[in-house]
Amino acid sequence: MKKIRLGSGAGYAGDRLEPALELLEKGNIDYIGFECLAERTIAIAQQEKLKNPTKGYNELLEYRMEKVLPLAWKKKIKVITNMGAANPHAGAEAVYKIAQELGIKGIKIAAVTGDDVGSRMDHYKNITVWETGQTLKELDGEIISANAYLGSKGIVKALEMGADVVITGRVADPAIFMAPLIYEFGWDWDNYDLLGKGTLVGHLLECGGQATGGYYAEPSKKDVQGLARLGFPIAEVSEDGSFMITKVEGSGGKVTKHTLIEQMIYEIHDPANYITPDVIADFSKVEFQEIEKDVVAVIGASGKKDSDSFKVSIGYKDCYIGEGEISYGGLGAYERGILAGEIVKERLKIRNIQVDEIKYDLIGVNSLYWNADKDYRDSEEVRLRVSARTKDRAVATKIGEEVETLYTNGPAGGGGATKKVSEIISVASILIPKKDVPVDVRILEVK
Repeated sequence: MKKIRLGSGAGYAGDRLEPALELLEKGNIDYIGFECLAERTIAIAQQEKLKNPTKGYNELLEYRMEKVLPLAWKKKIKVITNMGAANPHAGAEAVYKIAQELGIKGIKIAAVTGDDVGSRMDHYKNITVWETGQTLKELDGEIISANAYLGSKGIVKALEMGADVVITGRVADPAIFMAPLIYEFGWDWDNYDLLGKGTLVGHLLECGGQATGGYYAEPSKKDVQGLARLGFPIAEVSEDGSFMITKVEGSGGKVTKHTLIEQMIYEIHDPANYITPDVIADFSKVEFQEIEKDVVAVIGASGKKDSDSFKVSIGYKDCYIGEGEISYGGLGAYERGILAGEIVKERLKIRNIQVDEIKYDLIGVNSLYWNADKDYRDSEEVRLRVSARTKDRAVATKIGEEVETLYTNGPAGGGGATKKVSEIISVASILIPKKDVPVDVRILEVK
């Protein structure tokens, strides 16, 4: 029975490169996927594209491909990534230039597009936004991006056209890894059982080191060795959809049923109905069998017919966050931190500074869990953080100003003051008909 091996080269936009190179050198893989696109990442990339039409792809694309392309070409490993972000064509051009400079003749780089539906948002003004329950036309903020979560079809088409490197924009994360399975094994698009299995392959690989113990690690409870040299996961998949997850022998981390279970339920609301563009996957009957050290067989995934809609992730300019921080140390640090916060509250009243929302945190005391009922008077180190949300940038600036002035205006011993203002790009979600989203593939070949 035919088998192929897929490696996970990255689990987010800024992930490490060394594990990917290790996979290329030692993993005996056929494909490597770099999953690097979060919901807000593409909105930020769209802003960059608006400023410069040659940008808008992942800022580490060139850095990664300079190292990846020679190894992948030498070992006949195909590369698939959504590092094209808001501008897959420009991303493909950048990879093409790198291949030219490296003298890699004959390599084909594909750009998969169609996910950018921003120009058609006027057609969907009356569609309900998931996060607000209101219509899209009522969304309070300037829309800067709108991208449909495409499935595997564009990537499969690129592979059928002979692509060695595939650069996409917004696709569903598992699609990066499922597309090679559909292409290599000739799976039918209506064989939902196989597509459900392929989706689980992709879901276990998409977050890189999360499946090999990175996010799993917790000292004394869930110990994981070699995290500084964490290896990324490999899936060995058979034509019937059965597969095993492993990693490069000798690399850091570990692959066990427990590391994989944690990854499987990550971002899954209903394990029996995981809705993706290609299939509604069912993970509710999945079992993990540890075959040997760092080798786990996975069985039991299935699927059913996909929906007729694509999810669209909309990035919009929402507000500004103004922040200020200052630290207090030594005896009485907690009391001085509390006093500092009270001073800022009063100063904002004096200056009549109105904001939509404000939060006063003592980092290490109440910033994560709001543990106001606990006694922290013996704390010898606290850091006050004041953060406020507002539509007005000028107002946001004043928050950090008031924290910074605590330096010389009391209480005693404040240090390390910082201030900043961040423009917040928020995300909204809608559904649109799949028939409204044509997918296009273009190939560049280095000759």
